[in-house]
Amino acid sequence: MPSKGKTAVKTLRRAARLPEVEIGILGGTGLYDIEGLEDLREIKLKTPFGDPSDAYVVGHLEGRRVAFLSRHGRGHRHMPTDVNFRANIYGFKLFGVERIVSVNSCGSLREDIRPRDIVFADQFFDRTRRPSTFFGRGIVAHIGLAHPVCGDLAGALFEAARGLGLPAHPRGTYLNMEGPAFSTKAESRVYRSWGCDVIGMTSATEARLAREAEICYATMNLVTDYDVWHEEEGPVSVEMILGNLGANVHNARAVIRAALPRIVPQAQSRCDCGAALRNAIVTDRRLIPAATRRILLPLIGKYLKD
Repeated sequence: MPSKGKTAVKTLRRAARLPEVEIGILGGTGLYDIEGLEDLREIKLKTPFGDPSDAYVVGHLEGRRVAFLSRHGRGHRHMPTDVNFRANIYGFKLFGVERIVSVNSCGSLREDIRPRDIVFADQFFDRTRRPSTFFGRGIVAHIGLAHPVCGDLAGALFEAARGLGLPAHPRGTYLNMEGPAFSTKAESRVYRSWGCDVIGMTSATEARLAREAEICYATMNLVTDYDVWHEEEGPVSVEMILGNLGANVHNARAVIRAALPRIVPQAQSRCDCGAALRNAIVTDRRLIPAATRRILLPLIGKYLKD
């Protein structure tokens, strides 16, 4: 029997005439230019947290229904700080998405992680100052985030990359800076001394929100540069990043397509991402404001009594 939370999502999805989607993919506009992607349609959503970054592009790939979202908007209109991360993840939840694959550009903080490598980061160090929770407004929840990435999902992506012969790293620590400026040399050296492996501006925020939404999340980080610590590589430039990113996007599309047959439904996974809120909500259910209940029903519905 479906849980109240899933029933709420289905009810909202049907009311909005949304298709049910298995897998969400977050990244740049070029990602959904994948050979074999069929039945494309664009769907614009509004959420209680505002508008997502762009319309969701929904289609079928390798027999699976997927939804793509351009994180910064088509034409790269939103700075990392201004991306509406909550609306983006909430929108995926309304489609019924249980798995999100995030594709990001990043800088390397290690000599052996080279430009055009792919890193499937499994840890984050978050230095941002942006909204990164759905909770508040009369409800408090403390999710566990010791392991912020779904190991099963990340493993499927890494195996796909390895099967394609791509230079891929199965784990790493992602330093999430605020941006939009790149690091100073002093900052970059400190991040290296902390044991961080790559640096970017988006993934940690998404991982926190996906966990609160009980959606499995994994991040495929496309290395474009050595940040600014590497004395021989010279300063980071937008031209350098875009050049390497263009080559990497081709690989990312190939990995996504190869990984889809390996990604099983969340119910068949060994992970516990789908029960992240089971013991996380500490507020007396009787005290949760009605408006907050309505807003968060897709996330918390199965933990509320009738």
